Amino acid sequence: MIRAFLGLDLPPALRGALQVQQFLLPLPRKVEPETLHLTLVFLGDCPDPALDIAHEGFETLRVQSFPLSLQGLGLFGKDKPRAAWAGVAPSPDLLHLQTKVETIARRAGCPIETRKFVPHITLGRFPPPPPPDAMRLERAVALGQGFRSDPWEVTELTLWQSHLSAKGPHYQVLARYPLTPRPPA
Repeated sequence: MIRAFLGLDLPPALRGALQVQQFLLPLPRKVEPETLHLTLVFLGDCPDPALDIAHEGFETLRVQSFPLSLQGLGLFGKDKPRAAWAGVAPSPDLLHLQTKVETIARRAGCPIETRKFVPHITLGRFPPPPPPDAMRLERAVALGQGFRSDPWEVTELTLWQSHLSAKGPHYQVLARYPLTPRPPA
């Protein structure tokens, strides 16, 4: 069994912009900058044979590269926030890609979660803070709603293995899958 997920790695300039947002938010616990990513499908604790089949499916995937950008900030956990995130600007290309890779993973037999895909990059994960701290965090997220990133070209997918530890997850790249370059405009 391998705990794995498929997602998008981020360019260095975007990581830098996200680190600024992490600095501006009073996050109780930040995600390490080198682990920032956009998850397309969490494969869970996938049996090795199913992961091999999914890998073969990802290798044969033919999708054109596309531009993507970030837009806004938010919190998961409603009245008891437990994670802060940067949102993704609407992208039919991203949704199309996510549907394709989730279908490949399901058909391979990986234990995919059933929750709806909400494209985001997690900036911090933490236990719900006390009410005064939660209010400060909510206020800072509201002030950060104007956050926008420059677009970047999504040119490949990355399959990571996730190793959990007391200090947080550590990710190891298992494979990269290039997308088909877009024809020049």
